[in-house]
Amino acid sequence: MIPINKPILGREEIEAATRVLKSGFLTNPSAEGGSNVKEFENEIARYHRTRHAVAVNSGTAALMAALIAAGIRKGDEVIVPSFTFVATASAVMLVGAKPVFADIDSRTYNMSPEAFRKALTSKTKAVIAVDLYGLPADYEEIDEIAEENGLWVIEDSCQAQGASYKGKMAGTLGDMGAISFYSGKVMTTGEGGVVITDSDELAGKLRKIRTHGQIKGYDSVILGGNFRMPEMEAAIGREQLKKLPGFLMKREKNAHILSEELEETKVIMPFVPEGSRHNWYLFTIATNSHAERERLRSALQEAGIGATVYYPLPVHRTPFYEGLGYGGVNLPKTSKASETVLSLPVNPLVTASDIEKMAKIVKLL
Repeated sequence: MIPINKPILGREEIEAATRVLKSGFLTNPSAEGGSNVKEFENEIARYHRTRHAVAVNSGTAALMAALIAAGIRKGDEVIVPSFTFVATASAVMLVGAKPVFADIDSRTYNMSPEAFRKALTSKTKAVIAVDLYGLPADYEEIDEIAEENGLWVIEDSCQAQGASYKGKMAGTLGDMGAISFYSGKVMTTGEGGVVITDSDELAGKLRKIRTHGQIKGYDSVILGGNFRMPEMEAAIGREQLKKLPGFLMKREKNAHILSEELEETKVIMPFVPEGSRHNWYLFTIATNSHAERERLRSALQEAGIGATVYYPLPVHRTPFYEGLGYGGVNLPKTSKASETVLSLPVNPLVTASDIEKMAKIVKLL
């Protein structure tokens, strides 16, 4: 099976992890973190051209820590898309606030700024815009609406590391940005994440939040949890970050070749607005109907191609959120996307012959 995504690890990562195991220093409970965590944060901040990167143990932890740092709490509303992984909304629930779902732009699959504006209420305190599939959302409009209404902008860039929007790196387009290093992402630490910010004040809060609100130990000054990144994950991440430009270059090349191959087919191709750069975490096409999508998915999977649907159920229609009364929320563009999108593999392990194989099957649609 040609996987939709797969971690690419080598001797360097194995040796880095082994050095940590041999040292015996597996984690560090201080607000500053251990030596590998500190170096990893410095390297991530340089890569993203930002002042601060605060490493945590998952992308979900990054979103939660950002919400806590922003002071989001019970009674507050946070506007989120429903066409995303459930963690975006669940992070809001986990800090006691209420997610309010907004519809998407049907071309980019990212939150529609117009839908964001319509979802505003007197209780709205923040927006989490998702850079879905590796394409940044329309932050020019989103930031403008947020500024008009005194709202925090948290960028869920968990899928978009290495992408950019109008010259700025994904993760740096809001007050705080969350990136995931889950094993299937463009680079990995196994599990892990990071919060990116230019604010000294927010970075200071985030470092406390990730270790139970402590500064020196047993002196919790704010609410926090154990969101720390272990030393071994940070060591692996340092090696992966060196390889990231090469990973992204191969993804872009594969996406370009696949785009050319599928140019004359019936499927709807990925759309990249002018001024945006996709990281091609997922190459997502769309069909004209749900039945057509399912036929194509079956044909690709039978041929050993890991074509995958992200996401067959929007968050508001998952059993948990339906049980909370969200099932009746009307998001027509979100619903259509969930019925018709299909992601094809373009990860660095995909070869030219793999792409040719995929294209032949799609052309038969």
